[in-house]
Amino acid sequence: MDRHMIGTLAAALCLGLSACGGGSSTLQLGSATPAAAAPAPAPAARPAPAPLELTLLHINDHHSNLATKTRTLQLQAGDATRSTVSVEAAGFPRVTAAINQLAAGKANVLKLHAGDALTGTLFFNRAGADGEADAALMNTVCFDAFTLGNHEFDKGDAGLKNFLDLLRQGNCKTPALSANVNFGGGSALNPSRAPGAVQRSTVVERGGQKIGIVGLTIAGKTKASSSPDADTTFEDETTAAQREIDRLRAQGIDKIVLTSHIGYEYDLQVAKALSGVDVVVGGDSHTLLGPDALNTLGVGSPAGAYPTQITNKDGRRVCVVQAWEYAQVVGELKVSFDANGDVTACSGTPHVLVGDNYTLAGKAPTDAQRSAIQADVAATNGLLYTVAPDASASAVLKPFADRIEVFNKTDVAVAVDELCSRRVPGGAGTVDYSRSSSTCNTLGSVSLRGGDIQQLVAQAYLEVAQKKYGGADISLQSGGGVRIPLVPGKVTAAQVIQVLPFGNMLFRLDISGAEVKAMLEDGLDAVYGTGGTTGPYPYTGGLRFDVDARLAKGARASNIEVRDAKTSAWVALDASKTYKLFVLSFNATGGDGYKTLAAVPAARRLDIGVLDADVFLDYIQSQAKDATTGLPALKKLPTDLYSTKTYQAP
Repeated sequence: MDRHMIGTLAAALCLGLSACGGGSSTLQLGSATPAAAAPAPAPAARPAPAPLELTLLHINDHHSNLATKTRTLQLQAGDATRSTVSVEAAGFPRVTAAINQLAAGKANVLKLHAGDALTGTLFFNRAGADGEADAALMNTVCFDAFTLGNHEFDKGDAGLKNFLDLLRQGNCKTPALSANVNFGGGSALNPSRAPGAVQRSTVVERGGQKIGIVGLTIAGKTKASSSPDADTTFEDETTAAQREIDRLRAQGIDKIVLTSHIGYEYDLQVAKALSGVDVVVGGDSHTLLGPDALNTLGVGSPAGAYPTQITNKDGRRVCVVQAWEYAQVVGELKVSFDANGDVTACSGTPHVLVGDNYTLAGKAPTDAQRSAIQADVAATNGLLYTVAPDASASAVLKPFADRIEVFNKTDVAVAVDELCSRRVPGGAGTVDYSRSSSTCNTLGSVSLRGGDIQQLVAQAYLEVAQKKYGGADISLQSGGGVRIPLVPGKVTAAQVIQVLPFGNMLFRLDISGAEVKAMLEDGLDAVYGTGGTTGPYPYTGGLRFDVDARLAKGARASNIEVRDAKTSAWVALDASKTYKLFVLSFNATGGDGYKTLAAVPAARRLDIGVLDADVFLDYIQSQAKDATTGLPALKKLPTDLYSTKTYQAP
C-alpha cells in the first residue's frame, strides 16, 4: 500500500475528530453533547495522485544582516593564477532580487526562512523597534513559512510576539512555525492570548497537491542561551517532528518539508530517525553546503554536498539543505516527487550573491581583466550569482539605514579616564610599547598589566554573559581585536564600533580547567613563539594569571585564578572543573593560534550569535551615569580585575 493510500485511509478513520484537522488542534474528550448536525456534504473529490516538481528557495540565519557588504573572491583575471577580487555582495535587497529572479517562470515554488532572523547587527535594535527592520525586509520576499530560531527568543516571549506582529503588519502573513515549543501559561504567545501566532506546521498547495511544512527549534540551546520565558519549554526535536508529520499524513498529505533550526549534523541525525519526511531545509549551524569550487573561489569550505541526500526511517530518500549565513546565499533546491509522494531526485545550487563592481588591489580592472573575471563567474553556473539589489527592497531598507547613521553619531558614553590601548605588557623598549600614548606610558600601568580598553572589553563580555545568554565564568579577548583607545571625553556609537570593528559573533564554550590553561599557553605562544605577533595576547574576564615570557610553551602562564561571580573571591583554577567561556567566534574557531579552542567539539560549543560591539554597547549602557553629561561613565577597571597579574618580558 503506498503512502497516498495510507494517508487516505487514515483520514477516513479520523472523520469527525479534531485531532485530524488542520493547525495544532487536539482531540477534546468529555465535552458537552453536540447538537444534531445536518447531513455532511459529500466530500470533494481528491485529485488523482500525480508526480510533482517543486522548487524551494530558502535562506537561514540572516541575523539582521540587511545591508550590502564587500567580500573578496579568488577569480581568474587573465593571469596564470587566481587573483584576489573585491566585490559588493549579500544584503537583504539582493536576497529579495535573487528570490524573485529564481522564482520567475517556475510553477511550483516555496520560499522558506529557517530561522534566526534576529540579533547580530545594529539593524536589530538601533534602527527602530527590535526586529522592525528585519520584518520589513522579510516582507519584501513574503516567505511561505518562517521557523523560529533560538535568537527569536533573545528578547523573551513578549519580544518575539512584537516581532511576529511586525512581520504581519502588511499584506504578507508569513506563518511562524515550531512543532516543539510550548509557550508557558504567562507567555504573551500562549495560545490563549495569541491563537495561531506560532503554529506547529502549515499546509500549502502547489500544482493541485498539498505540502506540509513542519517547523523545529533547537531545544537545549534555546533554553540555555537565549531568553524564552521561564515556563516556556521545548520538546525533544525528533518526538515533536514525528508527531506533527503523523498528523499531517493522517490528512492524506504525503509530501513533508521540515524547516528546522537545529543545525546540519543534527538535521542528518533527526531525519534518519523520522518516518515520512522528504526534505529538510535547515539553519542554526551556519553551514555552507556545496561543491569544492566554493573553496577554490574563496567563498568558504563547504561541510557537505548541496543537497545532502540520506534515507529516512522508511528507507526513502531525504534531501537536506542549508544556506550558510548573513544573507550571503539563497539556496535553490529542485525536488521531484512521484505519484506516491516519494522523492525520486533532488538537485540544486547554493547561490552566493554578488554584484559586478569588481576591484583588484583597490583599482578598477582593465577591460581584459573584467572580461576574464566575468567569464570565470559565468563558468560557475550560478554558484556565484550576479544580481543587483532589488530597488523596492532597497527603498524599504533606506530609512532604517538612515537611523543607523544617526545612531552612529550619537554620544553613548563619556570616558572619564584615558582607556589606554596596549596589546602586550612591558616597559620601554619591549614589543608594542609605542602603541600607548605618552600619558599612558607615563602612568606605567599598561607596562604592568596591558591595555585598559582590551581589559574593559573582556570584562564587558563576562558581565553581559552573566546576565544574558546562559551565563559565563570567564571570557577571552585577544589584544589585537581591540583597535583603538578611548580618550577622555564623549564617546560616540561609531567609536564603540571602531573599538571592535570586525563584526565578530560571540560563542560560549564549555571547557575544562586544563583546557583553560592550554588556551592561555596557545595565546602566549602565538606572541612569544617563533614568528609570533602581538595580536593574540590573551585578555580575560574572571580569570587572572602571572606571565613569564622567558619560559617555553606550557610554562608561561602560572598561578591561574578564577573569580567566583557570587562571592567575588579568587580561587585557583581547577584542572578538572568545567568552565563556561564567552569568546569571539574568531578565537573559538582557532583564530590567533587558539588551537585548543578550535578542538572543542560541537557538543560543548554554542554560537551565541550576538555581535561583539553590541555586547560592549549593552555593557556601556549598564554603567553608572556621569553627573555632568548624564551619559554612562567609562572608567578603568579595579586593578584586581586585570588578567595579567605580573609580567616578565622575554
